[in-house]
Amino acid sequence: MRYPRTFCLTCITVLISVNAMFAASTVDACSVKSPTFMNHMTDEQQSTIDADDEHQHITHVFPHPFVLIDAGHGGIDGGTVHENILEKDINLAIAQKLYLLLKSKNIPAVLNRTGDYALSDDNRWSVTRSRHRKDLAQRRQLSEEVPVSIYVSLHVNWGKNQAARGPIVLHQEEGRSRMLATLIQQQLNPLFQKVMLPESGKKYYLLRKVQQPAVIVETGFISNAQDRLLLTNSTGQSAIAQRICDAIIQYYATFS
Repeated sequence: MRYPRTFCLTCITVLISVNAMFAASTVDACSVKSPTFMNHMTDEQQSTIDADDEHQHITHVFPHPFVLIDAGHGGIDGGTVHENILEKDINLAIAQKLYLLLKSKNIPAVLNRTGDYALSDDNRWSVTRSRHRKDLAQRRQLSEEVPVSIYVSLHVNWGKNQAARGPIVLHQEEGRSRMLATLIQQQLNPLFQKVMLPESGKKYYLLRKVQQPAVIVETGFISNAQDRLLLTNSTGQSAIAQRICDAIIQYYATFS
Protein backbone atom coordinates (compact mmCIF):
# COMPACT_ATOMS: atom_id res chain seq x y z
CA MET A 1 0.00 0.00 0.00
CA ARG A 2 1.29 3.46 -0.83
CA TYR A 3 0.31 6.40 1.35
CA PRO A 4 -1.00 9.61 -0.26
CA ARG A 5 2.01 11.69 -1.20
CA THR A 6 1.02 15.28 -0.38
CA PHE A 7 3.83 17.58 0.71
CA CYS A 8 2.25 18.70 3.97
CA LEU A 9 4.55 18.27 6.95
CA THR A 10 2.63 15.28 8.31
CA CYS A 11 2.91 13.34 5.08
CA ILE A 12 6.51 14.31 4.52
CA THR A 13 7.20 12.67 7.87
CA VAL A 14 5.46 9.53 6.58
CA LEU A 15 7.41 9.72 3.31
CA ILE A 16 10.74 9.70 5.10
CA SER A 17 9.72 7.51 8.02
CA VAL A 18 12.34 5.04 6.82
CA ASN A 19 14.82 7.30 8.58
CA ALA A 20 15.54 5.90 12.02
CA MET A 21 16.21 9.45 13.22
CA PHE A 22 12.50 10.18 13.11
CA ALA A 23 11.52 7.24 15.27
CA ALA A 24 12.38 9.21 18.39
CA SER A 25 11.17 12.61 17.18
CA THR A 26 8.59 14.31 19.39
CA VAL A 27 7.08 17.76 19.33
CA ASP A 28 7.33 19.96 22.43
CA ALA A 29 4.16 21.48 23.75
CA CYS A 30 3.72 25.04 22.50
CA SER A 31 4.26 27.76 25.06
CA VAL A 32 1.01 29.34 26.28
CA LYS A 33 0.62 33.03 25.53
CA SER A 34 -1.30 35.45 27.73
CA PRO A 35 -4.98 35.75 26.64
CA THR A 36 -4.86 39.50 27.37
CA PHE A 37 -1.83 39.91 25.13
CA MET A 38 -3.43 37.80 22.42
CA ASN A 39 -6.63 39.88 22.48
CA HIS A 40 -4.72 43.12 21.87
CA MET A 41 -2.53 41.92 19.02
CA THR A 42 -3.00 43.21 15.49
CA ASP A 43 -3.53 40.77 12.61
CA GLU A 44 0.02 41.52 11.46
CA GLN A 45 1.45 40.69 14.91
CA GLN A 46 -0.58 37.48 15.05
CA SER A 47 0.66 36.46 11.58
CA THR A 48 4.26 37.06 12.65
CA ILE A 49 3.84 34.92 15.77
CA ASP A 50 2.08 32.17 13.80
CA ALA A 51 4.95 32.15 11.30
CA ASP A 52 7.50 31.96 14.12
CA ASP A 53 5.61 29.08 15.72
CA GLU A 54 5.49 27.23 12.42
CA HIS A 55 9.23 27.77 11.93
CA GLN A 56 9.96 26.47 15.45
CA HIS A 57 7.75 23.42 14.80
CA ILE A 58 9.53 22.63 11.54
CA THR A 59 12.95 23.14 13.14
CA HIS A 60 12.06 20.75 15.94
CA VAL A 61 10.68 17.97 13.75
CA PHE A 62 13.59 18.33 11.32
CA PRO A 63 16.55 19.29 13.54
CA HIS A 64 19.11 19.29 10.71
CA PRO A 65 18.92 20.52 7.09
CA PHE A 66 18.69 17.77 4.50
CA VAL A 67 20.32 16.91 1.24
CA LEU A 68 17.20 16.77 -0.90
CA ILE A 69 17.65 14.07 -3.55
CA ASP A 70 15.36 14.65 -6.51
CA ALA A 71 14.81 11.44 -8.48
CA GLY A 72 13.80 12.87 -11.86
CA HIS A 73 10.57 11.85 -13.65
CA GLY A 74 8.42 8.92 -12.46
CA GLY A 75 5.04 7.32 -13.11
CA ILE A 76 3.54 8.31 -16.44
CA ASP A 77 6.65 10.41 -17.10
CA GLY A 78 9.35 7.94 -18.08
CA GLY A 79 11.89 10.55 -19.09
CA THR A 80 14.25 9.73 -21.91
CA VAL A 81 14.22 6.16 -23.23
CA HIS A 82 16.30 3.60 -25.09
CA GLU A 83 14.33 0.55 -26.19
CA ASN A 84 12.85 -0.75 -22.91
CA ILE A 85 15.23 1.22 -20.66
CA LEU A 86 13.57 4.20 -18.97
CA GLU A 87 15.36 7.16 -17.44
CA LYS A 88 12.98 7.29 -14.46
CA ASP A 89 14.14 3.84 -13.29
CA ILE A 90 17.84 4.76 -13.52
CA ASN A 91 17.25 8.01 -11.65
CA LEU A 92 15.44 6.26 -8.80
CA ALA A 93 18.02 3.48 -8.51
CA ILE A 94 20.92 5.94 -8.23
CA ALA A 95 18.92 8.20 -5.89
CA GLN A 96 18.21 5.33 -3.49
CA LYS A 97 21.86 4.29 -3.45
CA LEU A 98 22.95 7.90 -2.85
CA TYR A 99 20.44 8.20 -0.01
CA LEU A 100 21.83 5.12 1.74
CA LEU A 101 25.43 6.27 1.27
CA LEU A 102 24.68 9.68 2.77
CA LYS A 103 22.86 8.12 5.71
CA SER A 104 25.83 5.82 6.33
CA LYS A 105 27.95 8.99 6.66
CA ASN A 106 25.42 10.52 9.08
CA ILE A 107 24.43 13.15 6.52
CA PRO A 108 20.66 13.85 6.73
CA ALA A 109 19.01 13.14 3.40
CA VAL A 110 15.52 12.80 1.96
CA LEU A 111 14.16 11.40 -1.31
CA ASN A 112 11.28 13.19 -2.99
CA ARG A 113 9.99 9.91 -4.41
CA THR A 114 10.60 6.37 -3.25
CA GLY A 115 8.77 4.50 -6.01
CA ASP A 116 7.49 4.73 -9.56
CA TYR A 117 4.89 7.48 -9.37
CA ALA A 118 4.48 10.97 -10.81
CA LEU A 119 4.82 13.85 -8.36
CA SER A 120 2.42 15.85 -10.52
CA ASP A 121 -0.39 13.62 -9.19
CA ASP A 122 0.11 15.17 -5.74
CA ASN A 123 -0.06 18.75 -6.97
CA ARG A 124 -3.64 19.84 -6.33
CA TRP A 125 -2.79 23.48 -5.66
CA SER A 126 -1.35 24.67 -8.98
CA VAL A 127 -3.79 26.24 -11.44
CA THR A 128 -1.82 25.12 -14.50
CA ARG A 129 -3.20 22.28 -16.60
CA SER A 130 0.29 21.24 -17.66
CA ARG A 131 1.32 17.97 -16.01
CA HIS A 132 4.97 18.83 -16.57
CA ARG A 133 4.65 22.19 -14.82
CA LYS A 134 2.75 20.62 -11.94
CA ASP A 135 5.52 18.06 -11.57
CA LEU A 136 8.25 20.70 -11.44
CA ALA A 137 6.31 22.89 -9.03
CA GLN A 138 5.75 19.94 -6.70
CA ARG A 139 9.47 19.13 -6.72
CA ARG A 140 10.26 22.73 -5.79
CA GLN A 141 7.59 22.78 -3.08
CA LEU A 142 9.29 20.19 -0.89
CA SER A 143 12.42 22.36 -0.73
CA GLU A 144 10.22 25.05 0.84
CA GLU A 145 8.50 22.79 3.38
CA VAL A 146 11.51 21.14 5.00
CA PRO A 147 14.92 22.62 5.82
CA VAL A 148 17.20 21.85 2.88
CA SER A 149 20.94 22.47 2.71
CA ILE A 150 21.47 21.42 -0.91
CA TYR A 151 19.23 20.14 -3.71
CA VAL A 152 20.60 17.40 -5.99
CA SER A 153 18.43 16.50 -8.99
CA LEU A 154 19.33 13.28 -10.81
CA HIS A 155 18.68 12.80 -14.52
CA VAL A 156 19.96 10.93 -17.58
CA ASN A 157 20.90 12.55 -20.86
CA TRP A 158 20.08 11.63 -24.49
CA GLY A 159 21.58 12.79 -27.77
CA LYS A 160 21.02 12.27 -31.50
CA ASN A 161 24.76 11.73 -31.78
CA GLN A 162 25.28 8.31 -30.22
CA ALA A 163 28.95 9.11 -29.69
CA ALA A 164 28.04 11.83 -27.16
CA ARG A 165 28.74 10.55 -23.67
CA GLY A 166 29.76 11.49 -20.16
CA PRO A 167 28.25 13.28 -17.17
CA ILE A 168 27.16 16.92 -17.25
CA VAL A 169 26.43 18.83 -14.03
CA LEU A 170 24.30 21.98 -14.30
CA HIS A 171 24.39 24.74 -11.70
CA GLN A 172 22.62 27.92 -10.66
CA GLU A 173 24.10 31.39 -11.12
CA GLU A 174 25.32 31.22 -7.53
CA GLY A 175 28.73 30.47 -6.00
CA ARG A 176 27.83 27.55 -3.75
CA SER A 177 25.90 25.85 -6.54
CA ARG A 178 28.87 26.29 -8.88
CA MET A 179 31.17 24.81 -6.24
CA LEU A 180 28.92 21.79 -5.70
CA ALA A 181 28.59 21.24 -9.46
CA THR A 182 32.36 21.45 -9.89
CA LEU A 183 33.01 18.93 -7.12
CA ILE A 184 30.47 16.46 -8.54
CA GLN A 185 31.81 16.91 -12.07
CA GLN A 186 35.39 16.31 -10.89
CA GLN A 187 34.31 13.14 -9.10
CA LEU A 188 32.33 11.73 -12.03
CA ASN A 189 34.78 12.53 -14.85
CA PRO A 190 37.32 9.77 -14.04
CA LEU A 191 34.53 7.19 -13.76
CA PHE A 192 33.50 7.96 -17.34
CA GLN A 193 37.08 8.62 -18.46
CA LYS A 194 36.04 12.08 -19.64
CA VAL A 195 37.22 15.62 -18.98
CA MET A 196 34.08 17.76 -18.83
CA LEU A 197 33.18 21.02 -17.14
CA PRO A 198 29.97 21.91 -15.28
CA GLU A 199 27.57 24.16 -17.16
CA SER A 200 25.13 26.93 -16.31
CA GLY A 201 21.57 25.67 -16.02
CA LYS A 202 19.85 29.04 -15.73
CA LYS A 203 17.19 28.03 -18.26
CA TYR A 204 15.96 25.18 -16.05
CA TYR A 205 12.97 25.78 -13.79
CA LEU A 206 14.32 24.08 -10.67
CA LEU A 207 17.65 25.87 -10.83
CA ARG A 208 15.81 29.19 -11.13
CA LYS A 209 13.17 28.55 -8.46
CA VAL A 210 14.87 26.51 -5.72
CA GLN A 211 16.29 28.94 -3.16
CA GLN A 212 19.01 26.65 -1.77
CA PRO A 213 22.20 25.68 -3.64
CA ALA A 214 20.97 23.25 -6.30
CA VAL A 215 22.42 21.21 -9.15
CA ILE A 216 21.09 18.94 -11.88
CA VAL A 217 23.30 15.91 -12.44
CA GLU A 218 22.96 14.39 -15.91
CA THR A 219 24.66 11.14 -14.98
CA GLY A 220 25.37 9.99 -18.54
CA PHE A 221 23.88 9.45 -22.01
CA ILE A 222 21.34 6.67 -22.35
CA SER A 223 21.87 6.97 -26.11
CA ASN A 224 25.53 5.95 -25.81
CA ALA A 225 26.29 2.23 -25.40
CA GLN A 226 29.26 2.75 -23.06
CA ASP A 227 27.39 5.13 -20.77
CA ARG A 228 24.28 2.96 -20.91
CA LEU A 229 26.20 -0.04 -19.59
CA LEU A 230 27.32 2.00 -16.58
CA LEU A 231 23.87 3.50 -15.99
CA THR A 232 21.90 0.27 -16.10
CA ASN A 233 23.87 -2.15 -13.92
CA SER A 234 23.91 -2.04 -10.13
CA THR A 235 27.69 -1.79 -9.88
CA GLY A 236 27.80 1.23 -12.19
CA GLN A 237 24.89 2.89 -10.40
CA SER A 238 26.61 2.36 -7.06
CA ALA A 239 29.83 3.87 -8.40
CA ILE A 240 27.97 6.95 -9.65
CA ALA A 241 26.18 7.33 -6.32
CA GLN A 242 29.47 6.96 -4.43
CA ARG A 243 31.15 9.68 -6.50
CA ILE A 244 28.25 12.08 -5.91
CA CYS A 245 28.32 11.24 -2.19
CA ASP A 246 32.07 11.94 -2.03
CA ALA A 247 31.52 15.32 -3.71
CA ILE A 248 28.79 16.23 -1.21
CA ILE A 249 31.15 15.38 1.66
CA GLN A 250 33.79 17.64 0.09
CA TYR A 251 31.21 20.40 -0.26
CA TYR A 252 30.24 20.18 3.41
CA ALA A 253 33.92 20.24 4.41
CA THR A 254 34.17 23.57 2.56
CA PHE A 255 30.94 25.21 3.74
CA SER A 256 30.40 23.69 7.20
